Amino acid sequence: MKKKLEPINVLYPTPAVLVGAVVNGRPNIITIAHIGIVNHARPFLISLSMGKAHYTNAGIKENKAFSVNIPSENLVAETDYAGLVTGKKVDKSRLFELFYGELENAPMISSCPVNMACRLHDIYDTQTHDLFIGEIVETYADESVLARTVVDISRVKPLLFDMSSKKYWSLGPALADCWRVGMTIKKKNRG
Repeated sequence: MKKKLEPINVLYPTPAVLVGAVVNGRPNIITIAHIGIVNHARPFLISLSMGKAHYTNAGIKENKAFSVNIPSENLVAETDYAGLVTGKKVDKSRLFELFYGELENAPMISSCPVNMACRLHDIYDTQTHDLFIGEIVETYADESVLARTVVDISRVKPLLFDMSSKKYWSLGPALADCWRVGMTIKKKNRG
C-alpha cells in the first residue's frame, strides 16, 4: 500500500559537485547538488540551480563562465566545507590547487578527477533560485578514471548527496546494461 506524502522532491541522490567561478576578481568555489543534464548531444548543456543568496551567482552572471568539478569520495570533507562557508568571508580557493583551460573565468580543481568548463548559455530566474544553463566547452579527466576515452564512474567514485537523510553516499556496483536489460521484456511482448 502507498502512503501519500507532502509534495516533496524525492529525486535524490544527486552528484555533489564543486562549482568554480571568478567573483570580484578572485576564484571562488561552492558546493552544489542541484545539477542536471539539459542535453547529452551538441551543444552539451547542463544546469545548476543555485539559491539567489549565493555569493558565486554574481560572478557567473558577470563573467558568463563557471566550472563543474566532480569530487571523489576522498574529498568529502572539503566538499562539505565549501558548501558550509561563504566566499564573501572565506577564500575557499585556497583549499584546492586550481587550473584554467580555455575559459579564464572558470577555475577548475586539480584534485577532482573530472572537470568541465562551461560558458553561460542562459539564466532562468525563479522566485528563490537562479537556474544557470551552461554549455560545456571543455572536459578534463584524470587518466586514472578513464576506460580508454570514456570516464568510468566506478573509478571516479563520486559523492552523492541526499537531502532526506542529509548524508553523502557512495556509488554501488552496476546493476545492468542500459538498453539491454529491458530487451528480455521487449522480446516476450514482441514490441
